[in-house]
Amino acid sequence: MAGYGTSATGALPGPLVGVEWLAGRLAVPGTVVLDASVGAHRATGRRIPGARRFDIDGAMSDHAVPLPHTMPGAVEFTHAMRALGVDGTDTVVVYDTVGIYSCARAWWMLRAMGFDRVAVLDGGLPAWEAAGRPVERCEPDSAERVERAGDFTPRPRPGMFVGGDAVAEALADPRSVVLDARSRERYAGSVAEPRPGLRAGHMPGAVNLPFGEIQRDGRMLPAEELRSAFAASAGDRERLVVSCGSGVTACVLALGAELAGYGEVSVYDGSWSEWGLPSDRPVTTAPASG
Repeated sequence: MAGYGTSATGALPGPLVGVEWLAGRLAVPGTVVLDASVGAHRATGRRIPGARRFDIDGAMSDHAVPLPHTMPGAVEFTHAMRALGVDGTDTVVVYDTVGIYSCARAWWMLRAMGFDRVAVLDGGLPAWEAAGRPVERCEPDSAERVERAGDFTPRPRPGMFVGGDAVAEALADPRSVVLDARSRERYAGSVAEPRPGLRAGHMPGAVNLPFGEIQRDGRMLPAEELRSAFAASAGDRERLVVSCGSGVTACVLALGAELAGYGEVSVYDGSWSEWGLPSDRPVTTAPASG
């Protein structure tokens, strides 16, 4: 597991933090909380006090690419992070209004840009509210206002996001496994894809591990249970490439893999939104073998 940095708020315990950990540090200078909710999940109108919006639907995606939720380049990402007032010495906690859904994408993006002082709030806003912690009202699409721009500086890590060619190579590599985080019905091709124009089914050789199956009540399973879930899917293969519909919930698998102790994990950024397009990329509805 990668190391996690220390700042004025203290050392992060790892890629996950609990409500009590965050509540005890919320008012400490250098703590930044980012709401990474996407789509309809943004419409709650409530947030953790002081949270800023990490807008995966907006500035945190590359809209020059005809695929949803594509990782922006380092320059664009840096501009967006500085606009949120994030400094290189800050400790960042990301969450969403579901539990752990899109916040793992924000965590992975920051790690891919070389920023290690970032963790996911286990259970997200539901866990925060269930613990009786305060929230504040907010407009779902309100513009962020920060006192000053941050000095966030990227240090991109190659290989944390990969494209279709790398996925094809992983499918042919006996040391690698491609894990598909979509539902079992979408993996099997027994239901239509929610995005028009995509083929139904999965990559030949990919193994299904729905992201919801490594959680319980919106929180990640304990490490021992995660290790069992990944071992059942990956066997003894050490390198994981994770995919989903648009590269968002694949990051939940990436988070689970790190908690389970895997050191070689990549996210297929285009995911099924790219692979499922009409092309010569192979698609099957047959069950996975081996």
